[in-house]
Amino acid sequence: MTDTDASTDPSRVKVRELDRRAVLRSAEIVALARDDQWDAPTPCGGWSLRRLLAHMAAQHLGFAAAAGGGPVDEAVWQETPLDDPRRAYADSVDRVLDAFAADGVLDRTVVLPWIHPTMTFAAPRAIGFHLVDYVVHGWDVAASLGIPAAYDEDLVLAAAEVARNEVPTGPSRERPGASFRPAVELAGPASAEDRLLASLGRDPWWSPK
Repeated sequence: MTDTDASTDPSRVKVRELDRRAVLRSAEIVALARDDQWDAPTPCGGWSLRRLLAHMAAQHLGFAAAAGGGPVDEAVWQETPLDDPRRAYADSVDRVLDAFAADGVLDRTVVLPWIHPTMTFAAPRAIGFHLVDYVVHGWDVAASLGIPAAYDEDLVLAAAEVARNEVPTGPSRERPGASFRPAVELAGPASAEDRLLASLGRDPWWSPK
């Protein structure tokens, strides 16, 4: 398949567009944070909102570097303290969306060292991983701020499909630093968002208070 064919393959284009919308929605949520909320708790263990945004920004920069298709210095993925989390996050969003939109990117393979130091993944598959992360992390930020995440349902359903197919279950979720914790059992009626969050170890009713 040529780069031109890859760029017009509906399934590849769809995951990239879904991811773009999810990331932009996460940026809208982050932009609502007040300067007195950076130390607020989040659903991510003991992480403050500032620490969560440092993680999210670092992941964007890492994915952006990986999208080039060549070897990537693992230091690119390392979190750094953010003096201005709102600005740093917005800048990282621009970087990753530009990288994913580059010509030919959908036909590349990428290395994601936080999964495996040498294993390669087709770029559309990696973008699917990114989609899951930013629907869930966008919700994490919204929950910390006490506001609805308000992701479009098609984004939530797409992220849920990727999670079902790609996120391992079992003991790996118990390890320190695991991206997702064991699933949370839901009681009673639940939305698509609730089911996604619970499947990835989030309590859909988590509150900072």
